[in-house]
Amino acid sequence: QCLLSGSWQSDTSCRMVVSTLDKDNRFSGFYLPGPAAGGSELLTSPLQGSQQDTGLAPQPTFSFTVNWQLRETARTTVFLGQCYVDSNGEETLHALWLLRVAADSPAEDWKATR
Repeated sequence: QCLLSGSWQSDTSCRMVVSTLDKDNRFSGFYLPGPAAGGSELLTSPLQGSQQDTGLAPQPTFSFTVNWQLRETARTTVFLGQCYVDSNGEETLHALWLLRVAADSPAEDWKATR
């Protein structure tokens, strides 16, 4: 059974720590960027998300948002993915993400999402 609770590390050494899921499959925690993120301006940042009920899907989908704690700019990243369990019981997360930086005006909106 795939549960997001605990500590996860990405291929780029970013780390996500997730609290226990509540009865509605919501969770919170924090995200620590790895060295590949570059710069010392990135700090441990809070995250909030939800996971599909594992009673309905043993390899559930999930989503979470990270509101970056930055010194000079506002950024938010959303992650959307699925937790897989292989034949050895090893859990792996596969996710896509979008990063949004604050735009100065609607005319600048086109370059705010990466």
